[in-house]
Amino acid sequence: MSNANQLTGTVGSSEIKLQPIEPLQILSPQGEVLNQEDMPSLTDEQLKELMRRMVFTRTWDQRAVNFARQGRLGFYAPVSGQEASMLGSHFALDQQDFILPGYRDIPQLYFHGYPLYQAFLWSRGHQHGGEIPENVQALIPQIIIGAQYVQASGVGMGIKQKGEKRVAVTYTGDGGSSQGDFYEALNFAGVFQLPVIFIVQNNRYAISTPVEIQTKAQTIAQKGLAAGIRSVQVDGMDALAVYRAVSDARERALNGEGPTLIETLCYRMGAHSMSGDDPTRYRGEEQAAWEAKEPLVRFRKFLENKGLWSEQDEKKTVEEAQQVVAEALKKAETYKKMTIEGLIDSMFEVTPPHLEEQKKEYVKEGK
Repeated sequence: MSNANQLTGTVGSSEIKLQPIEPLQILSPQGEVLNQEDMPSLTDEQLKELMRRMVFTRTWDQRAVNFARQGRLGFYAPVSGQEASMLGSHFALDQQDFILPGYRDIPQLYFHGYPLYQAFLWSRGHQHGGEIPENVQALIPQIIIGAQYVQASGVGMGIKQKGEKRVAVTYTGDGGSSQGDFYEALNFAGVFQLPVIFIVQNNRYAISTPVEIQTKAQTIAQKGLAAGIRSVQVDGMDALAVYRAVSDARERALNGEGPTLIETLCYRMGAHSMSGDDPTRYRGEEQAAWEAKEPLVRFRKFLENKGLWSEQDEKKTVEEAQQVVAEALKKAETYKKMTIEGLIDSMFEVTPPHLEEQKKEYVKEGK
Protein backbone atom coordinates (compact mmCIF):
# COMPACT_ATOMS: atom_id res chain seq x y z
CA MET A 1 0.00 0.00 0.00
CA SER A 2 1.45 3.32 -1.04
CA ASN A 3 -0.52 5.96 0.87
CA ALA A 4 -3.58 6.50 3.02
CA ASN A 5 -6.05 6.14 0.18
CA GLN A 6 -4.30 4.26 -2.64
CA LEU A 7 -4.77 0.53 -2.15
CA THR A 8 -2.29 -1.83 -3.80
CA GLY A 9 -1.43 -5.49 -3.67
CA THR A 10 0.47 -8.15 -5.60
CA VAL A 11 -0.52 -11.19 -7.61
CA GLY A 12 2.58 -13.28 -8.32
CA SER A 13 5.22 -10.81 -9.49
CA SER A 14 2.71 -8.21 -10.71
CA GLU A 15 1.44 -5.30 -8.66
CA ILE A 16 -2.25 -4.48 -8.85
CA LYS A 17 -3.83 -1.18 -7.91
CA LEU A 18 -7.29 -0.95 -6.45
CA GLN A 19 -9.62 2.03 -6.60
CA PRO A 20 -8.67 4.58 -3.91
CA ILE A 21 -11.17 5.07 -1.09
CA GLU A 22 -11.59 8.81 -0.62
CA PRO A 23 -13.88 10.15 2.12
CA LEU A 24 -17.03 11.77 0.78
CA GLN A 25 -17.51 15.30 2.10
CA ILE A 26 -20.14 17.84 1.06
CA LEU A 27 -19.91 20.56 3.74
CA SER A 28 -16.73 22.20 4.97
CA PRO A 29 -16.35 22.75 8.74
CA GLN A 30 -17.55 26.30 8.02
CA GLY A 31 -20.79 25.00 6.54
CA GLU A 32 -19.92 25.80 2.93
CA VAL A 33 -20.86 23.46 0.07
CA LEU A 34 -17.67 22.04 -1.41
CA ASN A 35 -19.19 20.56 -4.55
CA GLN A 36 -22.71 21.44 -5.59
CA GLU A 37 -22.94 18.27 -7.71
CA ASP A 38 -22.72 16.14 -4.54
CA MET A 39 -25.64 17.91 -2.86
CA PRO A 40 -28.55 15.55 -2.18
CA SER A 41 -32.04 16.50 -3.35
CA LEU A 42 -33.59 17.62 -0.07
CA THR A 43 -36.23 20.31 0.30
CA ASP A 44 -35.80 23.21 2.69
CA GLU A 45 -38.28 21.57 5.06
CA GLN A 46 -36.34 18.31 4.97
CA LEU A 47 -33.10 20.12 5.75
CA LYS A 48 -34.74 21.84 8.71
CA GLU A 49 -36.18 18.56 9.94
CA LEU A 50 -32.78 16.88 9.82
CA MET A 51 -31.34 19.73 11.88
CA ARG A 52 -34.23 19.50 14.32
CA ARG A 53 -33.53 15.82 14.88
CA MET A 54 -29.85 16.49 15.49
CA VAL A 55 -30.53 19.27 18.02
CA PHE A 56 -33.23 17.13 19.65
CA THR A 57 -30.78 14.24 20.00
CA ARG A 58 -28.00 16.42 21.44
CA THR A 59 -30.40 17.78 24.07
CA TRP A 60 -31.72 14.31 24.88
CA ASP A 61 -28.16 13.00 25.19
CA GLN A 62 -27.19 15.74 27.64
CA ARG A 63 -30.24 14.98 29.77
CA ALA A 64 -29.64 11.22 29.64
CA VAL A 65 -26.03 11.65 30.80
CA ASN A 66 -27.34 13.56 33.82
CA PHE A 67 -30.01 10.92 34.48
CA ALA A 68 -27.36 8.21 34.41
CA ARG A 69 -25.23 10.13 36.93
CA GLN A 70 -28.28 10.40 39.17
CA GLY A 71 -28.79 6.63 39.04
CA ARG A 72 -32.09 6.96 37.16
CA LEU A 73 -30.83 4.99 34.15
CA GLY A 74 -28.84 1.81 33.87
CA PHE A 75 -26.48 1.36 30.93
CA TYR A 76 -26.17 4.45 28.74
CA ALA A 77 -23.79 5.16 25.85
CA PRO A 78 -23.45 8.90 25.02
CA VAL A 79 -23.88 9.96 21.39
CA SER A 80 -22.75 13.61 21.26
CA GLY A 81 -20.52 14.08 18.23
CA GLN A 82 -22.16 11.29 16.25
CA GLU A 83 -25.47 12.97 15.44
CA ALA A 84 -24.62 13.53 11.78
CA SER A 85 -23.61 9.90 11.36
CA MET A 86 -26.68 8.56 13.15
CA LEU A 87 -29.41 10.92 12.00
CA GLY A 88 -27.98 11.61 8.56
CA SER A 89 -27.97 7.88 7.83
CA HIS A 90 -31.44 7.26 9.23
CA PHE A 91 -32.88 10.21 7.30
CA ALA A 92 -32.08 8.34 4.07
CA LEU A 93 -34.20 5.35 5.08
CA ASP A 94 -37.84 4.41 4.67
CA GLN A 95 -39.99 3.43 7.66
CA GLN A 96 -40.27 -0.08 6.21
CA ASP A 97 -36.51 -0.57 6.10
CA PHE A 98 -35.24 -2.85 8.87
CA ILE A 99 -32.76 -1.47 11.44
CA LEU A 100 -30.40 -3.66 13.46
CA PRO A 101 -28.74 -1.30 15.96
CA GLY A 102 -25.89 -1.50 18.40
CA TYR A 103 -26.27 -0.26 21.96
CA ARG A 104 -25.38 3.36 21.06
CA ASP A 105 -27.90 3.57 18.22
CA ILE A 106 -30.99 4.54 20.20
CA PRO A 107 -31.59 7.80 18.24
CA GLN A 108 -32.10 5.93 14.97
CA LEU A 109 -34.53 3.58 16.72
CA TYR A 110 -36.46 6.48 18.24
CA PHE A 111 -36.94 8.23 14.91
CA HIS A 112 -37.91 4.87 13.42
CA GLY A 113 -40.84 4.67 15.84
CA TYR A 114 -39.42 3.05 18.99
CA PRO A 115 -40.92 4.88 22.01
CA LEU A 116 -38.41 6.83 24.10
CA TYR A 117 -39.80 5.60 27.40
CA GLN A 118 -39.09 2.05 26.25
CA ALA A 119 -35.53 3.06 25.44
CA PHE A 120 -35.18 4.21 29.04
CA LEU A 121 -36.69 0.94 30.27
CA TRP A 122 -34.20 -0.96 28.11
CA SER A 123 -31.41 1.04 29.72
CA ARG A 124 -32.76 0.11 33.15
CA GLY A 125 -32.80 -3.60 32.24
CA HIS A 126 -36.59 -3.83 32.12
CA GLN A 127 -38.11 -6.49 29.92
CA HIS A 128 -40.69 -4.15 28.38
CA GLY A 129 -37.84 -2.14 26.90
CA GLY A 130 -37.17 -5.05 24.57
CA GLU A 131 -40.74 -5.37 23.30
CA ILE A 132 -40.45 -3.64 19.94
CA PRO A 133 -43.88 -2.42 18.71
CA GLU A 134 -45.22 -4.44 15.79
CA ASN A 135 -45.15 -1.50 13.39
CA VAL A 136 -41.48 -0.74 14.07
CA GLN A 137 -39.12 -2.58 11.74
CA ALA A 138 -36.17 -3.14 14.07
CA LEU A 139 -34.53 -5.35 16.63
CA ILE A 140 -33.60 -4.23 20.14
CA PRO A 141 -30.12 -2.72 20.58
CA GLN A 142 -27.46 -5.41 20.45
CA ILE A 143 -25.07 -5.58 23.40
CA ILE A 144 -22.80 -8.28 21.94
CA ILE A 145 -20.26 -6.41 19.81
CA GLY A 146 -20.85 -6.97 16.09
CA ALA A 147 -23.50 -9.68 16.45
CA GLN A 148 -26.06 -7.48 14.70
CA TYR A 149 -24.04 -7.75 11.49
CA VAL A 150 -24.74 -11.47 11.10
CA GLN A 151 -28.38 -10.85 11.94
CA ALA A 152 -28.54 -8.13 9.29
CA SER A 153 -27.36 -10.55 6.61
CA GLY A 154 -30.07 -12.96 7.72
CA VAL A 155 -32.73 -10.26 7.54
CA GLY A 156 -31.37 -9.22 4.15
CA MET A 157 -31.67 -12.77 2.89
CA GLY A 158 -35.28 -12.88 4.05
CA ILE A 159 -36.03 -9.59 2.29
CA LYS A 160 -34.48 -10.87 -0.93
CA GLN A 161 -36.27 -14.22 -0.79
CA LYS A 162 -39.62 -12.44 -0.38
CA GLY A 163 -38.88 -9.99 -3.17
CA GLU A 164 -39.56 -7.00 -0.90
CA LYS A 165 -38.53 -3.46 -1.85
CA ARG A 166 -36.70 -2.51 1.31
CA VAL A 167 -33.28 -2.87 2.90
CA ALA A 168 -31.69 -3.97 6.15
CA VAL A 169 -29.37 -1.47 7.82
CA THR A 170 -27.00 -2.23 10.65
CA TYR A 171 -24.50 -0.26 12.71
CA THR A 172 -21.38 -0.99 14.71
CA GLY A 173 -18.28 0.90 15.82
CA ASP A 174 -14.66 0.61 14.76
CA GLY A 175 -14.14 -2.05 17.43
CA GLY A 176 -16.96 -4.10 15.94
CA SER A 177 -15.05 -4.37 12.67
CA SER A 178 -12.53 -6.63 14.44
CA GLN A 179 -15.14 -9.23 15.30
CA GLY A 180 -15.55 -12.49 13.40
CA ASP A 181 -19.25 -11.78 12.93
CA PHE A 182 -18.32 -8.67 10.94
CA TYR A 183 -16.37 -10.64 8.31
CA GLU A 184 -18.85 -13.51 8.15
CA ALA A 185 -21.73 -11.10 7.58
CA LEU A 186 -19.93 -9.21 4.82
CA ASN A 187 -18.91 -12.42 3.08
CA PHE A 188 -22.44 -13.87 3.21
CA ALA A 189 -24.02 -10.62 1.98
CA GLY A 190 -21.45 -10.34 -0.81
CA VAL A 191 -21.95 -13.89 -2.03
CA PHE A 192 -25.75 -13.56 -2.20
CA GLN A 193 -25.84 -9.86 -3.17
CA LEU A 194 -28.16 -9.00 -0.32
CA PRO A 195 -29.95 -5.67 0.18
CA VAL A 196 -27.95 -4.74 3.29
CA ILE A 197 -26.21 -1.51 4.26
CA PHE A 198 -23.40 -2.09 6.77
CA ILE A 199 -22.41 1.08 8.63
CA VAL A 200 -19.28 1.32 10.76
CA GLN A 201 -19.26 4.47 12.87
CA ASN A 202 -15.54 4.95 13.32
CA ASN A 203 -15.49 7.23 16.38
CA ARG A 204 -11.77 6.57 16.92
CA TYR A 205 -12.00 4.52 20.10
CA ALA A 206 -13.36 1.11 21.11
CA ILE A 207 -13.78 2.14 24.74
CA SER A 208 -10.13 3.15 25.35
CA THR A 209 -8.52 1.30 22.42
CA PRO A 210 -7.59 3.75 19.62
CA VAL A 211 -8.40 2.72 16.08
CA GLU A 212 -4.70 2.80 15.18
CA ILE A 213 -4.11 -0.35 17.24
CA GLN A 214 -7.59 -1.77 16.62
CA THR A 215 -6.66 -2.52 13.02
CA LYS A 216 -3.68 -2.14 10.69
CA ALA A 217 -5.96 -1.58 7.69
CA GLN A 218 -5.59 1.96 6.42
CA THR A 219 -9.38 2.29 6.29
CA ILE A 220 -12.17 0.19 7.71
CA ALA A 221 -14.09 0.73 4.47
CA GLN A 222 -11.55 -1.30 2.49
CA LYS A 223 -12.39 -4.38 4.53
CA GLY A 224 -15.44 -4.83 2.36
CA LEU A 225 -13.42 -5.14 -0.84
CA ALA A 226 -12.38 -8.72 -0.11
CA ALA A 227 -16.05 -9.67 0.16
CA GLY A 228 -16.84 -8.07 -3.18
CA ILE A 229 -18.84 -5.33 -1.50
CA ARG A 230 -18.98 -1.71 -2.60
CA SER A 231 -17.06 0.18 0.07
CA VAL A 232 -17.42 3.84 0.94
CA GLN A 233 -15.76 6.16 3.43
CA VAL A 234 -17.59 9.32 4.41
CA ASP A 235 -17.06 12.35 6.66
CA GLY A 236 -19.26 11.28 9.55
CA MET A 237 -19.41 14.81 10.96
CA ASP A 238 -21.14 15.97 7.76
CA ALA A 239 -24.86 15.13 7.87
CA LEU A 240 -25.37 15.73 4.15
CA ALA A 241 -22.46 13.52 3.14
CA VAL A 242 -23.72 10.68 5.33
CA TYR A 243 -27.24 11.10 3.95
CA ARG A 244 -25.91 11.00 0.39
CA ALA A 245 -23.81 7.88 0.99
CA VAL A 246 -26.66 5.94 2.59
CA SER A 247 -29.20 7.16 0.05
CA ASP A 248 -26.98 5.96 -2.80
CA ALA A 249 -26.40 2.61 -1.06
CA ARG A 250 -30.12 2.14 -0.53
CA GLU A 251 -30.88 2.86 -4.18
CA ARG A 252 -28.27 0.33 -5.27
CA ALA A 253 -29.67 -2.30 -2.93
CA LEU A 254 -33.23 -1.76 -4.16
CA ASN A 255 -31.97 -2.11 -7.73
CA GLY A 256 -30.50 -5.51 -6.94
CA GLU A 257 -26.88 -4.31 -6.95
CA GLY A 258 -26.06 -5.78 -3.56
CA PRO A 259 -24.72 -4.56 -0.23
CA THR A 260 -22.58 -1.56 0.69
CA LEU A 261 -20.12 -1.06 3.54
CA ILE A 262 -19.98 2.56 4.75
CA GLU A 263 -17.36 3.84 7.17
CA THR A 264 -18.35 7.13 8.77
CA LEU A 265 -15.41 9.09 10.21
CA CYS A 266 -16.75 10.66 13.37
CA TYR A 267 -15.78 11.38 16.97
CA ARG A 268 -17.36 10.50 20.28
CA MET A 269 -17.21 13.68 22.36
CA GLY A 270 -18.04 12.05 25.67
CA ALA A 271 -17.39 8.78 27.45
CA HIS A 272 -17.84 5.37 25.88
CA SER A 273 -20.60 4.73 28.41
CA MET A 274 -21.69 6.00 31.81
CA SER A 275 -20.33 2.84 33.43
CA GLY A 276 -17.11 4.33 34.78
CA ASP A 277 -15.29 5.25 31.56
CA ASP A 278 -13.05 8.33 31.81
CA PRO A 279 -12.00 9.47 28.29
CA THR A 280 -9.52 12.01 29.65
CA ARG A 281 -7.26 9.11 30.62
CA TYR A 282 -6.69 7.89 27.07
CA ARG A 283 -7.37 10.81 24.72
CA GLY A 284 -4.64 13.04 23.36
CA GLU A 285 -4.66 16.43 21.72
CA GLU A 286 -6.77 15.27 18.80
CA GLN A 287 -10.03 16.27 20.49
CA ALA A 288 -9.69 19.97 19.61
CA ALA A 289 -9.25 19.15 15.92
CA TRP A 290 -12.36 17.00 15.91
CA GLU A 291 -14.41 19.56 17.84
CA ALA A 292 -13.62 22.03 15.03
CA LYS A 293 -15.62 19.70 12.76
CA GLU A 294 -18.56 19.56 15.21
CA PRO A 295 -21.61 18.27 13.27
CA LEU A 296 -24.26 20.55 14.74
CA VAL A 297 -22.15 23.68 14.30
CA ARG A 298 -21.34 22.77 10.70
CA PHE A 299 -24.91 22.05 9.68
CA ARG A 300 -26.24 25.04 11.62
CA LYS A 301 -23.92 27.39 9.70
CA PHE A 302 -25.07 25.87 6.43
CA LEU A 303 -28.75 26.40 7.27
CA GLU A 304 -28.21 29.89 8.67
CA ASN A 305 -26.49 30.90 5.44
CA LYS A 306 -29.62 29.76 3.59
CA GLY A 307 -31.93 31.55 6.03
CA LEU A 308 -33.42 28.24 7.22
CA TRP A 309 -32.42 28.17 10.90
CA SER A 310 -32.56 30.73 13.69
CA GLU A 311 -31.98 31.03 17.42
CA GLN A 312 -35.74 30.76 17.84
CA ASP A 313 -35.78 27.44 15.95
CA GLU A 314 -32.96 26.17 18.15
CA LYS A 315 -34.65 27.25 21.38
CA LYS A 316 -37.98 25.73 20.38
CA THR A 317 -36.34 22.40 19.55
CA VAL A 318 -34.34 22.30 22.78
CA GLU A 319 -37.45 23.03 24.86
CA GLU A 320 -39.42 20.37 23.01
CA ALA A 321 -36.68 17.80 23.56
CA GLN A 322 -36.42 18.60 27.26
CA GLN A 323 -40.16 18.11 27.69
CA VAL A 324 -40.32 14.88 25.66
CA VAL A 325 -37.34 13.38 27.50
CA ALA A 326 -38.68 14.33 30.93
CA GLU A 327 -42.09 12.81 30.18
CA ALA A 328 -40.52 9.64 28.79
CA LEU A 329 -38.39 9.08 31.88
CA LYS A 330 -41.36 9.82 34.14
CA LYS A 331 -43.38 7.15 32.30
CA ALA A 332 -40.52 4.65 32.50
CA GLU A 333 -40.29 5.20 36.24
CA THR A 334 -43.94 4.18 36.70
CA TYR A 335 -43.08 0.60 35.71
CA LYS A 336 -42.53 -1.84 38.51
CA LYS A 337 -38.91 -2.92 38.78
CA MET A 338 -37.99 -6.27 37.32
CA THR A 339 -37.30 -9.19 39.64
CA ILE A 340 -35.34 -12.36 38.96
CA GLU A 341 -38.46 -14.35 39.78
CA GLY A 342 -40.46 -12.41 37.20
CA LEU A 343 -37.75 -12.84 34.58
CA ILE A 344 -37.66 -16.61 35.06
CA ASP A 345 -41.46 -16.87 34.90
CA SER A 346 -41.56 -14.98 31.62
CA MET A 347 -38.99 -17.22 29.92
CA PHE A 348 -40.85 -20.52 30.06
CA GLU A 349 -44.43 -21.68 29.64
CA VAL A 350 -43.65 -24.34 32.24
CA THR A 351 -40.74 -23.41 34.46
CA PRO A 352 -38.15 -26.24 34.79
CA PRO A 353 -37.81 -27.72 38.31
CA HIS A 354 -34.25 -26.46 38.85
CA LEU A 355 -35.34 -22.90 38.10
CA GLU A 356 -38.30 -23.26 40.46
CA GLU A 357 -35.79 -24.07 43.17
CA GLN A 358 -33.72 -21.03 42.26
CA LYS A 359 -36.83 -18.85 42.32
CA LYS A 360 -37.53 -19.88 45.90
CA GLU A 361 -34.02 -18.86 46.91
CA TYR A 362 -34.32 -15.51 45.16
CA VAL A 363 -37.68 -14.86 46.84
CA LYS A 364 -36.09 -15.55 50.24
CA GLU A 365 -33.32 -13.09 49.43
CA GLY A 366 -35.80 -10.47 48.30
CA LYS A 367 -34.68 -10.43 44.68
